[in-house]
Amino acid sequence: MTGRLHLVGGGWGGRAEPWRGFVEDARAAGGREVPRIAVLSVRDGDEDDHAAKLIEAVTLAGPIEARVATARHGGSLDPAVLDEADGVLVGGGLTPAYLDAVLPLADRIRALVAAGRPYAGFSAGSAIAARHALLGGWRHHGVPVLDPDFGEDRDELLVRDGLGLAALTIDVHAAQWGTLARLITAVGGGVVPEGAAIDEDTALVLGDAATIAGAGNVWWVSSGDGAVAVRREPAG
Repeated sequence: MTGRLHLVGGGWGGRAEPWRGFVEDARAAGGREVPRIAVLSVRDGDEDDHAAKLIEAVTLAGPIEARVATARHGGSLDPAVLDEADGVLVGGGLTPAYLDAVLPLADRIRALVAAGRPYAGFSAGSAIAARHALLGGWRHHGVPVLDPDFGEDRDELLVRDGLGLAALTIDVHAAQWGTLARLITAVGGGVVPEGAAIDEDTALVLGDAATIAGAGNVWWVSSGDGAVAVRREPAG
């Protein structure tokens, strides 16, 4: 049995739908009415506040027992947060900083997912779940493809090995930040093979099949015959 991935594209819209499947999966995996969730927050001074906002968002879908580990940029996360976890939730912020902090826990997270525990990402937490993680950047070979404000403090497109939970490369805040253009560029330029860009307040759920929950769309991006294809799939 393998746990499902619940990849949320960011956003604080106050909707339960993007989180409901994650809470239900964690409850079933752990056999507890109130599932125990490891919450990982990596920020630059507001890591506790961010963890609290994540917990508030998730509990719209049902009660959880949150066990929180936080780190500042360049710091490390306490691996004990994963002990007896029924699910893992990785928050949002500067995506390269999240990968640096979470990667040392990757083997344990993969083992939990392999044992049927669900993984949820929020913004950066969704992006780093990929095998080929698109961490940021706003230019490709010097050509601007995105507003530099959304480049994650990187210039050229940056791809690194992620947690390896998803074969697809993931970008987030798709419609709201225009990051769909970045993913199209990455796929069309051969930087990554294929991907999905997720709108805010929307979850792409990957398991035996792919489903979408929430308020927005997932934008599937693939290449072939010298062209890039984009397919929009709305939630529900």
